[in-house]
Amino acid sequence: MTSLPSLLGAMTALLQAHSLCKRVANVETKEFSADQFLFKIRVELEGSDHLQVRIYYNRGHIDYAYQLFADAPLLRWDNKEEFDYLSTYPHHHHDEHGKVHLSPLVGNPVNDMQTVLQAVSDFISNRSKL
Repeated sequence: MTSLPSLLGAMTALLQAHSLCKRVANVETKEFSADQFLFKIRVELEGSDHLQVRIYYNRGHIDYAYQLFADAPLLRWDNKEEFDYLSTYPHHHHDEHGKVHLSPLVGNPVNDMQTVLQAVSDFISNRSKL
């Protein structure tokens, strides 16, 4: 079983250990019951960039939203149940132009975060080359 302390702890530790992440802060935590909770983490990255991680866990089902932002949203991955025409439904990715794409994420926050952090790192690196 997944618990709030175990999932929040794992995500926080993963983010704190990544070289891209300068400061990690838990900004919201709500536990409705042992098998229903949510949390939101904000991460300061380089410059004015931030990453927000939002997880809602409900009896084995996880809703997630990961967003890179500065003054405005830049990239986002989530599994809100829209875009059912995508083969990765409900998982999808919003790019910096607001276009929706297939997502490599599967709904396992600890594993998926590695993919998100790599994409964010690539995005920041490519942007700095412009």
